[in-house]
Amino acid sequence: MTVNKSSVAEILIEALPYIQALDQKTVVIKFGGNAMVDEQLKSSFAQDIVLLKQVGVNPVIVHGGGPQIGKLLEQIGKESHFIEGMRVTDNETMDVVEMVLGGLVNKQIVALINSHGGRAVGLTGKDGGLINARKMKLTNADAENQDLGQVGEVDSIDPAVVRMLDDDDFIPVIAPIGVGKDGASYNINADLVAGKLASVLGAEKLLLLTNTSGVLDPEGKLLTGITASETDRLIEKGIIHGGMLPKVKCALDAVKSGVKTSQIIDGRVRHSVLLELLTDSGVGTLIKA
Repeated sequence: MTVNKSSVAEILIEALPYIQALDQKTVVIKFGGNAMVDEQLKSSFAQDIVLLKQVGVNPVIVHGGGPQIGKLLEQIGKESHFIEGMRVTDNETMDVVEMVLGGLVNKQIVALINSHGGRAVGLTGKDGGLINARKMKLTNADAENQDLGQVGEVDSIDPAVVRMLDDDDFIPVIAPIGVGKDGASYNINADLVAGKLASVLGAEKLLLLTNTSGVLDPEGKLLTGITASETDRLIEKGIIHGGMLPKVKCALDAVKSGVKTSQIIDGRVRHSVLLELLTDSGVGTLIKA
């Protein structure tokens, strides 16, 4: 394919002010959805992360792995049970979660980033006391307690190990597994971990990769930029609902906790991270204070 050299120069110049604004800033990125299973998208994501680090940005990756967990559980003949979209996690299931998230998936992401010239290091929330967790309490419509097993929430975050890696020019890749005061491991939603981590780190931006184009208005048009107050109104009116609601609330909480902007972006687009961060048009919905 022939590329117009002037067009390449214009693209680089368009990116320049964004690169300058993000220099030495932290960007927390939740990696999940199609971007984690499609080989081309996985490769383009890794390239995006390496380029960001090369130009002075500090990317911190938090990843999920629900489909991979479900696949391994199926292979060993263990049936998955869900309550309100959350996997019931008994001791045996937690072992699989740690094996998949902390081992298989985490190391694949690390290896992919490193294969493109990055210096990634894999962690779970158990490393360096990063994520302190508590058991998630869930009640149904009748106010009855529902036991999810070892499904947790973030109690607190100690970002010392992440800051140490950033200072030494490594790229942290974090599996969302925390540890409770009782020493038990907990499986935590990756969006929630990414949002809390962005707040604690004082991140410039939180990016949540999804399998949708972003937040849509009632006519199905993409909302490219909305304020926190506008987002609250869209939730109250029921315009933001269903599977998008938890992600938006996570993004909103981060902004209200001091993160400059949260962006819900289309992870089905190649190089979506670079397109969102370094171009005028972007590829998703930006939420700001």
